[in-house]
Amino acid sequence: MTTTPATDLARLTGNYTLDPSHTRIGFVARHAMVTKVRGAFNEFEGSAYINGDNPADSTATVTIKAASIDTRNAQRDEHLRSNDFLAMDQHPEITFVSTAVRQNGENTFDLTGDLTIRGVTKPVTVPFTYEGAATDPFGNVRVGFEGSVTINRKDYGVTWNATLETGGVLVSDKIVLEFEVSAIKGN
Repeated sequence: MTTTPATDLARLTGNYTLDPSHTRIGFVARHAMVTKVRGAFNEFEGSAYINGDNPADSTATVTIKAASIDTRNAQRDEHLRSNDFLAMDQHPEITFVSTAVRQNGENTFDLTGDLTIRGVTKPVTVPFTYEGAATDPFGNVRVGFEGSVTINRKDYGVTWNATLETGGVLVSDKIVLEFEVSAIKGN
């Protein structure tokens, strides 16, 4: 296996497809004001064009199946799929379409785009770190990126909550979206 340092991005120019078996799209929410609940979406697809010579010309799109939400608790997952949260029957997909890429360090980038949840589209900027590139044992060129961003779920019409008798609420408004990406270069 060979790896590519961050300073050699130019040779990585090309089209890429997310590898769902090596990519995680997750989230973290505060629960009952005392702990965090982590979850992930298990079904998604995405593609990117990386321009290593001019990262600003790079693009990315991701489509997530809302029904694939997984917090390791079936009852909670069903509630999250309902109209109280993701309203997956009316809005079966969550999408992200990039609008800008800005390199702000040797291996750090801000990926800005339109995030659509529950039919509401808002711009977000996700800071990403380029983790490197490698040729896997099957001859595929892979790149890795990691990033996260905090959003307010109410901005996307996800407003359900329950007040706790001790004060506070059951579910935080702030949600951290986490991305651990492995993408394979096309031919």
